[in-house]
Amino acid sequence: MRLGIMAMQVGSLIPSGITPQSALAHIAGFDHANLARQLASAGFNPIELGGDLVMFMPHTYAPPAIEKLAALKQEIGVTYTVHLPLWSVEPSTPLTPVRQGSVRAVIDLIRATQPLSPEVYVLHAYGALAAEFYRMNLPERARALILQLFQNNARESVKTILGETGIPSRQLAVETIEFPLEMMLALANELDTSICFDTGHVLAGFAGPVDFWDALERCLPRLAQVHLHDCPAYARTGQLGYGKDHQPLGKGDLDVARLLGRLTQAGFAGPLVFELTVPEAVASLPVVQSVMGRG
Repeated sequence: MRLGIMAMQVGSLIPSGITPQSALAHIAGFDHANLARQLASAGFNPIELGGDLVMFMPHTYAPPAIEKLAALKQEIGVTYTVHLPLWSVEPSTPLTPVRQGSVRAVIDLIRATQPLSPEVYVLHAYGALAAEFYRMNLPERARALILQLFQNNARESVKTILGETGIPSRQLAVETIEFPLEMMLALANELDTSICFDTGHVLAGFAGPVDFWDALERCLPRLAQVHLHDCPAYARTGQLGYGKDHQPLGKGDLDVARLLGRLTQAGFAGPLVFELTVPEAVASLPVVQSVMGRG
């Protein structure tokens, strides 16, 4: 199992206890490659680069920064995945100018990071607006029509992203987020993309009232990456897990032994990326190691 970690570590991006003036200086001088080196030295590989850094630290994806990340890859053998932007981005919105801008933001980041040859680009094909309508108290007929509108727009956005960047469709992984699993799977099947299975999101009920293991089985044929974190299971609590996901392993209902066993049985060779802080990920490692040890 290849255990990676997200680079969006708030404590590294903006350390606690510094003044606003110091924070501005820190942001201006932030070294993306140095952070990746630190994460790799802690034993994590690949490193998932967070596309949302472009909002506040655009220099982190400028050519000099990409050159340093590429040099680090050559030096120590670290690899990368890229989580494409999701803050302020809505590839499925019916509002055309916003959708076009969202697609442009995604395309720009893919082009910027292509020299790194990322294993996977992870995409939220549906954003916060789609999730809001998904949970809105609407007549079922109206909900179905609106969600189909979001689905149609997501399809066109993904087509544009693939067409303009030229990346293989399987290099793009649509993530299980707050939108019906059925529709996400239909999108991936139609456009031949991969899937990023987010354990916490599915446990939380964000993809609908689906059984976790059934969802995993349905995603396995296209699985390129796993986002690994824990959460109380919606199936047990009956409550959506807002704010309760992104917990260290062992703090929720994820059966880590069963998950890793099924992935091994299926021959899954992609990365499992902790969407946790470094201390949380380190605290989760004994859970994984105990399971692997029993194997």
